[in-house]
Amino acid sequence: MPGPMIETLCLLLAGLCALAYLALTGRAPGLARSIVKTASVALLALAALLAQAPPLLAPALALCALGDWFLSRPGDRAFMAGIGAFAAGHLIYAALFLTHPAADPQALAQAPQLWIGAALAGFGIVVAAMLAPRAGALRGPVLAYVPIILGMGIAALALPAAGSLALAFPAALAFIASDLVLAIDRFMLPAGHPARRIAPYAVWPLYWGAQAGFLAAFT
Repeated sequence: MPGPMIETLCLLLAGLCALAYLALTGRAPGLARSIVKTASVALLALAALLAQAPPLLAPALALCALGDWFLSRPGDRAFMAGIGAFAAGHLIYAALFLTHPAADPQALAQAPQLWIGAALAGFGIVVAAMLAPRAGALRGPVLAYVPIILGMGIAALALPAAGSLALAFPAALAFIASDLVLAIDRFMLPAGHPARRIAPYAVWPLYWGAQAGFLAAFT
């Protein structure tokens, strides 16, 4: 089967897995649920390889797929492993954004990128202050993760707001929004709060849409 056909098949299967996981996202952890969630992003990583995307894109997607596996498993240890995998993925995404031939890292020190980056940094300080007293034993990893994901978002501002690369910053914002909703759901909402039943259905479209957006930006 020619490469482009395999790439298209990977994208189709990734989308089907993403839709399938949306139907499963509110259910208790289980092996099938974890496999479907992980496959939805792992297949995007494979598509990035087949599309000969920039070399850093596939590893970033693959690390996020690994993070999906861990976050879909029960327990704090799995949650911490998931945070670590996603943090590594974000660092690679940031490197991808800053080293792309079309990137202009100096633009981060100029308006409007400077003000947008400052707003994201300020937002991160507020979120960290809210999470710190609520994260319990996970406080350290959670607080370390906040500047990493926001740094990824700020790095996306170095890319031009034209062509397919213009998708990178909105995708980064969607990623940040998905993690914000996840953090609110896990650490801030009391057990039994009605919003806790809705949150997973907001997190997943934002998150998977962000990953698909990164793939579209660089292929």
